[in-house]
Amino acid sequence: MGLWLFLVFVALLIVEIGLFIVVGGAIGVLPTLLLVIAAGAVGLAVIRAQGLAALGRLEQAVSTGGDPVGPMAHGALKVVAGLLLLMPGFLTDALGLALLMPAVRRALVRRGAARVTVRATSYARAHRPGGGSARPVEVIEADYEVVDGGTRPPGGGSGWTRQP
Repeated sequence: MGLWLFLVFVALLIVEIGLFIVVGGAIGVLPTLLLVIAAGAVGLAVIRAQGLAALGRLEQAVSTGGDPVGPMAHGALKVVAGLLLLMPGFLTDALGLALLMPAVRRALVRRGAARVTVRATSYARAHRPGGGSARPVEVIEADYEVVDGGTRPPGGGSGWTRQP
């Protein structure tokens, strides 16, 4: 896995350098640098705006009884889009801009949801009789051994045992 990830990173780096050379040769160095800086600023703005907006959509989905997975997935993909735009390079910028399109995000969420298996587990808490705001009862399971009052455990008293 590590070698595969390293090779992908090196290939991405080579492609980005090649794109910098091609774009820089076509439009010039200064416009190329301005495009990279502008894309970074847009990426930063997307990340900042997405944090608050994602919380709002998540809260709305939960309050209406809807499924919060969709808003969470779209929010995460928008953050990834912002990070891709923040990284210098034209390929990452193109991928980031593609992720900002709702149709692309919907397709990725559908594809990802088809591969995910959901397992639900529920837990019940025991409450004291009478209901209300009683604290939950904690049940502690333990093995124990009855020790005669005249015998002491090996190693002497620990402060937790009764002294004779």
